[in-house]
Parts: sequence; C-alpha cells; structure tokens
Amino acid sequence: MRLALSPDDGIAPDVRAKAPGRGAWISVDRNALEQAQAKGALKGALSRAFKTGKLDIPDDLAAQVENALERATLDRLGLEARGGMLLTGSEKIETAARQGDLQMLLHAADAGRDGSTKLDQAWRVGSDREGQDVRGQILPVDRQALSVALGRQNVVHIGITDHRAAGRISHMLDRWRHFIGSEKAGGASDHGSDDGGEAKKKVA
Repeated sequence: MRLALSPDDGIAPDVRAKAPGRGAWISVDRNALEQAQAKGALKGALSRAFKTGKLDIPDDLAAQVENALERATLDRLGLEARGGMLLTGSEKIETAARQGDLQMLLHAADAGRDGSTKLDQAWRVGSDREGQDVRGQILPVDRQALSVALGRQNVVHIGITDHRAAGRISHMLDRWRHFIGSEKAGGASDHGSDDGGEAKKKVA
C-alpha cells in the first residue's frame, strides 16, 4: 500500500498508486498501523523515507486507508460488472457453477447460510472438488453496498466466470482483507496471507 506525500507535506493513502510525487510503501494491517502511529514509529519511518520531519499525518489515517481499500475493491467489482465479467442472481450463478464455468464465488456479509451453502456445493460439483473445503468468500460488506457498487438490485452473491477478472478482484480483495484483519473480513481469502511482519518501506 502506498502513502503519498502532498506538496504541503500531508500524508494520504494512495491505494491505486497513481498519485503524483513521492510515496512510501508499507505492508501492515490496521492494528499495526494504528500502533505505529500512536508510538510515533510511523512518523519516524516516513521522515526517514521522505527525508523531512515536516509531515502532517492525519489522526484517522488508518480509517482513511480502510475506506480507500473498500472503495477500490467495490469499484473493481463495478468495472467487472460493466464489462460483463460477473454474474448475479442465485440461479445464474448456480448454473455456471455446475457447468464448471465459475472462477470465483463471493457472498455478501449478510447472505443467508442456506443460499451460500447451496452455491458453494454447486461450485464444488462443477469444479470436480467434492469433499474439499471449497467455499465462496464472504465479503466484508452487505448486499446494499454491493448493489450500489454494481448498479443492480439486491446483490447477495457474485460469480466471476473470467479467470483474469477473478485475478484482478482477488488482488484488490486480498489487500483489503490483509489490512482490516481476518475477523472483520469475515473469512480468509483464497489468495494471500498476513505474515504479521513489520512495515516494509521504500520510496517511490
């Protein structure tokens, strides 16, 4: 995750890594970031990276990062939806799953257990992985947020049929999960893990 330095020495999250100017890369979860900021370690590390002590780090930086990661992930889902790369609606997803066309399966945080379990089973059958612990990922947001992001009504489950689209979504979702932690994320991701290590820093 990139933190960008503004012309007025302000620090802001740049999760898409597109902001102009200098930036420092870190790899921590929210708890570690909040602790580092409270102890002054974050300012010290960024001061060394940017070679200046005149830094304005917002008190709610961790919340800003979380919100930015959530927005970036939901935006990616919206882009894939507009590109025709994902399915909504239990019947369509179940059909694709049983035909072996499903690359990724996502459930809203407030999805019903029965509906999610049924689609998980269809995915295992279609991908010839019966007996394995293969399940869709539970997203850290509810159906209302997904419906707004995709511009569709009552989005509870999402099926991704394109391999490259699944990779793009996984990348964004893994970063989000890594930052907010597995408990809040609602389940482990199939891609990536949190090594619990210290921040990795470099100047961009």
